[in-house]
Amino acid sequence: MNAQRTARLPPDVNRVLFVRNLPFKITTEEMYEVFGKYGAIRQIRVGNAQDTRGTAFVIYEDIFDAKNACEHLQGFNILGRYLIVLYYQQNKITKKMNLQKKEDELKEMKARYGVDDE
Repeated sequence: MNAQRTARLPPDVNRVLFVRNLPFKITTEEMYEVFGKYGAIRQIRVGNAQDTRGTAFVIYEDIFDAKNACEHLQGFNILGRYLIVLYYQQNKITKKMNLQKKEDELKEMKARYGVDDE
């Protein structure tokens, strides 16, 4: 068994990478070209909505390929933009969404009961 397979990985390492600072006109094919050099890819989702442009999710088949890609592509220059490559962390996203939901509920209750912030 090779040493890579027996190495312990940090808890935040997973098969899903979240990529930011992508050129808006990058295609999925170009993404496969760049990220595919590091291993088999299960799926790539490039953001195309106004608030998700310039971002993508890259899902590798193997966690070690994702780790290798993350280490090598962090700061990689594509069309004059330097990539930000992070491990996707569902709990951070969920926490942020829950916080927003709580803030919205609080605003609604304040409005319903006529409570001012001052």
